[in-house]
Amino acid sequence: MTQIVQWLGWIALTLTLSACQPDRPEPKLEPVGETRVTLERGQCEKSGGAFHQLTKSGAYVCQRIPRDAGKPCTGEQDCEGACLARSMTCAPVVPLVGCNEVLTNSGIRVTECVQ
Repeated sequence: MTQIVQWLGWIALTLTLSACQPDRPEPKLEPVGETRVTLERGQCEKSGGAFHQLTKSGAYVCQRIPRDAGKPCTGEQDCEGACLARSMTCAPVVPLVGCNEVLTNSGIRVTECVQ
């Protein structure tokens, strides 16, 4: 009989303690699919950008015109985005998509591809 009383006591104690657990808020899940695209499009356009879907990858990109677009440059450090090798000017949009000849920080001409 004593063992049964002890066992019931442990069960009651366990149930009582488990009821004392603090309520934890549900984790907030990030939006996905069309909801996410709509949200990102709104944020992009609100910041002055243009929202595009890339044709090869199907990914979306928010492009904006940087303050230094068209400014002369000798390397990437002179621009918010890329320094275009042919014109030696800062790229007209950020990010620059596709394959482009750009100048690195040290002025070396390289082909940069962003698909």
